[in-house]
Amino acid sequence: MKTYKEKITFKSTAQVEFIDVTDDVQKVIDNSGIRDGRVCVFLQHTTMGIMINHNEPMLLQDFMRVLHRLAPSDERYSHDIFELKKRNKSDGRSNGHSHCKAMLVGTDIAVPVENGIMMLSDLQSILAVEFDGSRERDAIVRVTG
Repeated sequence: MKTYKEKITFKSTAQVEFIDVTDDVQKVIDNSGIRDGRVCVFLQHTTMGIMINHNEPMLLQDFMRVLHRLAPSDERYSHDIFELKKRNKSDGRSNGHSHCKAMLVGTDIAVPVENGIMMLSDLQSILAVEFDGSRERDAIVRVTG
């Protein structure tokens, strides 16, 4: 079995944002030379998620509303109090809600690869979901086959 790993980098420009990384993941598969197997995408971030779904603007707004209802930014989070204490290294962000949203979405996905192409339907995209932007982010992409 062969494996290939590459890191992709992207920048979020908003507090909450859905970033389509499908083409970037396909480029890693192309670079790998692996024709059949699977690709895994993993985020090493605690305030981001990754998902497979339809990249349709109105649907993405629906996702944002649902996530805001489940973990509203104006709620009190113990993490925010912890982060803002002087003895802790903090960037000053009150982002407990971002961590909770990331927990709901998850930090990794796997997709089968056949003939060098991800087996996604025409309506599926790989979306990195920023909950604490804007920042430069990255994802580890590993192809196995």
